[in-house]
Formats: sequence, C-alpha cells, structure tokens
Amino acid sequence: MLKRHSLDAVIIGAGVVGAACAYYAARAGLSVAVVDRGPVAGGTTGAGEGNLLVSDKEAGPELDLALLSTRLWTELAAVLPRETEYEPKGGLVVAPDETTVKALRTFAEGQRAAGVDAVEVTADALHDLEPHLAPGLAGGFHYPQDAQVQPAQAAARLLAAARAQVHLGEEVTQILLEGGAVRGVRTPRRELLAPAVVNAAGTWGGHIASLAGVTLPVLPRRGFVLVTEPLPRVVRHKVYAADYIADVASGSAALQSSAVVEGTPSGPVLIGATRERVGFDHTLSTEALRRLAGQAAALFPVLADIRVMRAYHGFRPYLPDHLPAIGPDPRRPGLLHACGHEGAGIGLAPATGALIAAALTGAEPPLAPYPFRPDRFAAAPPGPDTPEEQH
Repeated sequence: MLKRHSLDAVIIGAGVVGAACAYYAARAGLSVAVVDRGPVAGGTTGAGEGNLLVSDKEAGPELDLALLSTRLWTELAAVLPRETEYEPKGGLVVAPDETTVKALRTFAEGQRAAGVDAVEVTADALHDLEPHLAPGLAGGFHYPQDAQVQPAQAAARLLAAARAQVHLGEEVTQILLEGGAVRGVRTPRRELLAPAVVNAAGTWGGHIASLAGVTLPVLPRRGFVLVTEPLPRVVRHKVYAADYIADVASGSAALQSSAVVEGTPSGPVLIGATRERVGFDHTLSTEALRRLAGQAAALFPVLADIRVMRAYHGFRPYLPDHLPAIGPDPRRPGLLHACGHEGAGIGLAPATGALIAAALTGAEPPLAPYPFRPDRFAAAPPGPDTPEEQH
C-alpha cells in the first residue's frame, strides 16, 4: 500500500506547458511538484521561436484556446520579469497573388467572427508595415494580437513564480497506481505521491501515457530554425507567407517548409519553419536549411547576403487531429494530459494551464474542454515513428 500523498499534483515536464500548469495550479492553492528527465525547457520549448499566434489558426477550438492564451499572456507579461521578452509585435501574413488574397480574406472573416483582430493590408501599404519586404506581393493581413516571448525564459520564470518543487534530471520510470487510480510517480531517486499526475511531457507524452496503461498517439514532427547575425531591426513583425497556414494544418509526413521571418530584441533574425515526421532523427537536413534560406530571402531580399550564425532543430508533439490533449483521462482516474500542442505549445501554454488547474480543483473551466479530451482517439498500435526508448 502506498503512503499518504503529500502533494496535490505531480506534473511531468518542465517545458512551458508544464510550467504553466504548475503556475496556474499553484495560483489555485495547490501544492505541486514538477519532474523532468532533463533541464527546464530541454525539449520542444527550448527549440522553439516563442510564437504566440492567432493568425495561423482557423475558427474553432484551437483558435478559442489561442485567444484565451493571448489574454493570459498579456496578464503574465505584467507580472513576469523582463527576461521573458514578451513582445506584442503583431503578425503579417503576405500573399503572392490575388487568388491567395481572396483565400486569406475568407480565412480572416471566420477568425473575426471568433474575436480575432485581422486587418487587410493592400499591396501598396505592405511596405508601410515592413519597408524591406520584396516588391510585387499582392497584399496581406495584419494581426495585431500576435506576439512573441523568449520560450526558455518563459518556462523558467513561470516555474519560479509557481514556487513548485522542481526535480530535474529525473526520468519518470513508473506511474504509481492504487486500485486502478494514479497515486504518483517514481523516478530513480524518489517517489512523488499525489492523487493527480499531469502528463506535460511534450513529444514523450505518448510514452508517459503508456506508463499509465493508456494510449495517446503523440508523434514527433521535426522542424529547423535559422539564426542570423545580429542586425538592426529590419523585420518589424512576425512575417510569413500564406502557405505556412496550410503547412500547419497538414498531416503530411514529408518535408514542408514556408518562411516565417522575425526580428528579435537582441538583434538576430529567426527564420523558420519546416515540418516533417522522421521520428527522432537528429540528422541535419541541408535541404530543409536551403529551403528556409531561399524562402526568407525571397520575402526579404535584404537578408540574401546576411550570414547565418547557426541552425537548430526540435521536435513538435503532433497529434493526428492537430488539437492538443488537455484534461482528465477517464480511462485512468487521477491522470491528466497537457500535451500534443505541436508547434503552438508556447502560445497555448497559459490557457492549457488554466484548464488543467480548473480540472484539478473542480472549478468552472475558462472554455469548453470537450474538444481536447484525451480519450478521443481510438486505440491503435504504435506508429513507425513512435519512440521506443527515451534518448
């Protein structure tokens, strides 16, 4: 028989989603511990660009989650330290031709009905927003609600504000059960006992679910980012081509790339984004980097002769319907999930944390949690790029 628990919840994962879960749970008066096999932001969070986007999401549950997070990030920016680098820079989606402008217009109409501020920009007004944009674009849409944070700092500062127990470098090897319900976790160093365990393990969310005896089909989706030498602010907004929206919504396993270009407060320009399902293959893809560089230079010719200082990559936690799994798992009492956000986890973290805190305390959720229910996927055997071991 297990000993009496001393915590209200254990959160597995010290990325920005796990940190937000800890923050909002602590704000609700709960005692929590966070455990991670690596450092803070050692997984997807540390390899992200810090995007806080509403512009790339069509009307529906994910956009509702993003709009809630947008409001919560604004509140967090007022209380978190400056190192978080919250920057409400806005986004600009550009179109190469009138057909694409019409498609963006229809897309934006649905977003506006959900509460998004989407402003059409004519071709002759694009350069008022971005003076260094390439000529010949047909128009675009400006999204003032888009913003950015420094993702690793955001995770660290949220964890610090939560005042949670934090156990780093400790892999969860067992989900402890009693009478079929979750009662804590075991690592090589300790047992952490609690009536609730939150799976915020990112790309390893499927593995953690399996430790509890349930299936969650989280798969890794690799992406690369280029980092230029420090520059004056040649890119004012988060700027991307319209085909990025289609790439985000695609379920293809093949390499996809569409330029997302943004300046940073410290000077370097970040250039993403690629997507491909190759398991946990860490191999550097010269094709992915070549595509990113070419697409960025096509959008901003001023970047053509700028030096790229480094490239990095990470793995987004992908679920087949492109919605995260958030909330209690009815198949295993005491188990909650907060994973599968793919490339939107940094932006969606506060709303996810608020939903988890509501579920833990029995409070009214800030939005309808049903679309994110973890048991919505039919049981299926592991796919070819499901991780077999934690490396």
